[in-house]
Amino acid sequence: MKKFLILFLFVISLFAKININTATMQELHSLKGIGHTKALAIMEYRKKHPFQKIEDIMKVKGIGVKTFEKIKDEIEVK
Repeated sequence: MKKFLILFLFVISLFAKININTATMQELHSLKGIGHTKALAIMEYRKKHPFQKIEDIMKVKGIGVKTFEKIKDEIEVK
């Protein structure tokens, strides 16, 4: 079941961008370089500061230019 879920998320990620204002933990994990700690940090940050543009994700502790460059084509803000 876990393998199916990972495969499913991978296939979805090929066609749809992830809205970082509403993404689930699993969706955030599907992004390159985003593990449990960074996913939690994103979720905590957005509670107080909803993202206005994708570059705002670099305001989250632990996410810098290198990580942003890896995920920028996979994320969006709505």
